[in-house]
Amino acid sequence: MQILKLIKINENSRVPKYKQIVDSIIQNITDGKLKIDQKIPSINSFSEEFYLSRDTVEKAYSILKERKIITAIRGKGFYITETKLVSKINILFLMNKLSTYKMQVHNAFVNSIGVNSRTDLQIYHCDETLFLDLLDKNKLAYDYYVIMPHFKTIDLKHVSYTDDVLKAIDEIPREKLVVLDNIKLETKGDFIAIYQDFENDIYDALKQCLLQIKKYKKIMLIYPDKSVYPYPRRILHGFRNFCSEYDLDFEILTEIYEDMILKKGDLFITIEESDLVSLVKQVRENEYKLGSDIGIISYNDTPLKELLGITVISTDFKIMGETATNMILNKKKGKIKVPFNFINRESL
Repeated sequence: MQILKLIKINENSRVPKYKQIVDSIIQNITDGKLKIDQKIPSINSFSEEFYLSRDTVEKAYSILKERKIITAIRGKGFYITETKLVSKINILFLMNKLSTYKMQVHNAFVNSIGVNSRTDLQIYHCDETLFLDLLDKNKLAYDYYVIMPHFKTIDLKHVSYTDDVLKAIDEIPREKLVVLDNIKLETKGDFIAIYQDFENDIYDALKQCLLQIKKYKKIMLIYPDKSVYPYPRRILHGFRNFCSEYDLDFEILTEIYEDMILKKGDLFITIEESDLVSLVKQVRENEYKLGSDIGIISYNDTPLKELLGITVISTDFKIMGETATNMILNKKKGKIKVPFNFINRESL
């Protein structure tokens, strides 16, 4: 039988052989290589082809029958049965970088989309060429394309898109397009967009903690100007607007330097994890008290920051992922802004 050529059994795997049979048949159904009412090999044929015991194959077939993936017809053999498995949703998730908070979005998305779906994660590292190549290789192959659009220029500046990126995205049918995190795309049509508003989000979040901020003499934003994964400059605009409106003394730095000059009454807003770690270390070495002598607000929450008691301003990444899946499953379209929160802890 030709079907036997589709089945993959790895002799060196620690996964039990019966489980490999089940997974291989399910994968072939998902990929459309096994069709409804198609006959599959008998238990004897299967065991002889792969040198497996009859009990191993029988156990696999019992599991498949129990899950109603196959059915046995007396005197004829085993056949693929129509199940929801065949209509599984296939999703390509294009993420610009691997980070703790980006993975929060992805994990929330995968956990809430349900078992009748398959999500393939690809990282394009803010690289336009890699992004375009991934889209080109996978066009028409997925039911949904989930995109986090953040790109970098040659001089490591952040851009939301380029002309070629926009052209490639415009080729995706609107009903298949899901844009997460960054909505600054000049693309038309009705599609799913779950986004944060970088400029107004930081402004509004800092406004929530204005009283705490005012106890400090100077506020400094550590904006990594030459990061491998650049950040939207709209963060800078929102910060400047906030400081100007409330007449706050401020400075924008590109990093936390070694032997940083720290003074009582300094407040720092850090974006990158490495800057946060360096700053906390220097605060401790200089025997300043965090949250009174020196203040710290970090951008984007993570479990580690919560554990260390670091005050944050952050998008709710879990809600971002869950909202996207809810709109996919309910076949809704539209643009939704994700909540951006000020979470006060011991460092402010």
